[in-house]
Amino acid sequence: MMLTKKDFETDQQVRWCPGCGDYAILATVQKLMPELGIERHNTVFISGIGCSSRFPYYMNTYGMHSIHGRAPAIATGLKATRPELSVWVVTGDGDSLSIGGNHTIHMLRRNVDLKILLFNNRIYGLTKGQYSPTSELGKQTKSTPFGSIDAPLQPARVALGAGGSFVARSVDVEPAHLLATLRRAAAHKGSAFVEILQNCNVFNDGAFEAITDRAQKAQTQLRVEHGKPWVFSEGKKGIRLNAKLQPEVFDIAGPDDLAQAIVHDEKSELLGWILANLGPPDFPTALGVFRAVDRPAFDALINEQEQQVRASKGAGNLEKLLSGNETWTVS
Repeated sequence: MMLTKKDFETDQQVRWCPGCGDYAILATVQKLMPELGIERHNTVFISGIGCSSRFPYYMNTYGMHSIHGRAPAIATGLKATRPELSVWVVTGDGDSLSIGGNHTIHMLRRNVDLKILLFNNRIYGLTKGQYSPTSELGKQTKSTPFGSIDAPLQPARVALGAGGSFVARSVDVEPAHLLATLRRAAAHKGSAFVEILQNCNVFNDGAFEAITDRAQKAQTQLRVEHGKPWVFSEGKKGIRLNAKLQPEVFDIAGPDDLAQAIVHDEKSELLGWILANLGPPDFPTALGVFRAVDRPAFDALINEQEQQVRASKGAGNLEKLLSGNETWTVS
């Protein structure tokens, strides 16, 4: 039987603030699921704590609303023991980059075959508007009334620095782009990390307005695709590397100028890093797949290792392990 978007909707009342960007992300994910051809009982959504972490309630699949920052650890355990499952991690900038930062980087370096959706609204929404690890320098919030003095983390930079094999960025209100990005992430074998810029219209309204405003976004978005030049502003501007190998914006008047633009290569670690660092006031914000490379997935390796051990030594003996030579009794 062919599944539809409606098959992935639950009977639960969706409890986000009216106008929250999470609604658009949920609708896009539910639209994607039937395309994957994976049965609902073989799909799992695991979240931590935060507004975004209510996601499993609204997906008619298996799911777990877990504990703060620990979704990557729980998802890793599930994928390692049930490799046939399609496992998704839904998290926020506070959940995954603050208390859960350590779990996030080790999930990425291990390259566990998980699909990670990080909703970045640059604020703690569930706890009513405190600054988060991604809040801008000088951001005034309930916990930083005189402005944040912390340098913000950039999620894509964290993912690339941890060795993420698939790192991408999209926006909540660009459904076609988000769907295409999630489609790519779903097909990737390994940790697929997607940062989704998302508006919190109650505690941080307009955080990404320059990127999403129809009158500005042609000048403020750089949409990258593998094998295509880095151009924006309706093809009138491009980004090239200068003599110091630093990116710079230049005007495009003709084909000769276009040839100067960087051509995107998803396998280039350098280009991925440059994209993650682009942003206002001097550059547009990059959207798309920054890096996508193939390397062995942790869950596949661990299961292969287990099979090798079983083939060479047979089934393990738990009693022998517990009472072996490296145990002792305290009297």
